Amino acid sequence: MGIDTDELRLFILAAELLNISAAGRKLGMAPAVSSAKLSKLEHRVGSELLHRTTRKVTLSVEGADFLPFAKEMVAQEEAGLAALGHGSANATGTLRFTAPSTFAQMYIAPILHEFLDQYPEVSLDLRLSDLPFNLTEGSFDLALRFAPLSETSLKRRKLADGKRILCASPSYLEAYGTPATPSDLAHHKLIAFGHLDPRPLKSTQGDIAMFEYGDKKNQLIMDDGLSQKQATISGAGISMNAVWSVHEELSSGQLKRVLPDYEAAEENVLWMIYPKSNVLSPKVRVFMDFLIAKIGKNPPWESQLPEVSSDHGRG
Repeated sequence: MGIDTDELRLFILAAELLNISAAGRKLGMAPAVSSAKLSKLEHRVGSELLHRTTRKVTLSVEGADFLPFAKEMVAQEEAGLAALGHGSANATGTLRFTAPSTFAQMYIAPILHEFLDQYPEVSLDLRLSDLPFNLTEGSFDLALRFAPLSETSLKRRKLADGKRILCASPSYLEAYGTPATPSDLAHHKLIAFGHLDPRPLKSTQGDIAMFEYGDKKNQLIMDDGLSQKQATISGAGISMNAVWSVHEELSSGQLKRVLPDYEAAEENVLWMIYPKSNVLSPKVRVFMDFLIAKIGKNPPWESQLPEVSSDHGRG
């Protein structure tokens, strides 16, 4: 026996809201009807999708596994109806999106009102942190990531390049000197972001070096990009930063580029990541298109990045 897509829509919304009655109300169902429909779906698939107690509703392990397939089945139905001139391919519903907080503060938050004005039937549920969320476990529709894609269950679409470079404040360089070679970094205060793993660097000539924190004393470890930038501006040390985060400070002279022939050797691309599916839901598709049009087509950090001097200064 086939699965009713109305039941799937109820499950998807209940998984987002963690409230079955509230999900039912959004779909025009009475609480008793929504509870019965969800139980009927669970009976069909043979698993409890949502754990219910008198105090809260949580997504079960089986529910988390089933959720992306439920979304795809609904998307497939909508796409099929739209191809026949039936139904609606309009962007509707709640879009759960996760992104690094620093990037979101600088580039996404200021333009969200434009998106919501264009798509009034869409609600945005944003989770912002410079520490990564698990896309599947968090039931997110879309994520912005800087790291290479490793999960085979996910797909990606490029937003923009995100080169990472070394920076320090003029006051720090005046007090401690400007590194002339990567080996000089061993004698400097370094600001680590999130972890102490060595970060590979590559030069314009193809030379490889390391931005290595090691077990040095008097170093600073942070997990928030904006705070890292402010600490660097204040003279706390040398840090690795995405150009999109520091291009204004480089232009104003608040920060100076360190070892200008070098940049991070890892893949430096801003990726929009989403669950692998044959059909993208309209709300995800229009939001990705919006971000590319507003940010990706002409990234402001690429046009405003100043020319860097090849004068490395004293060691």
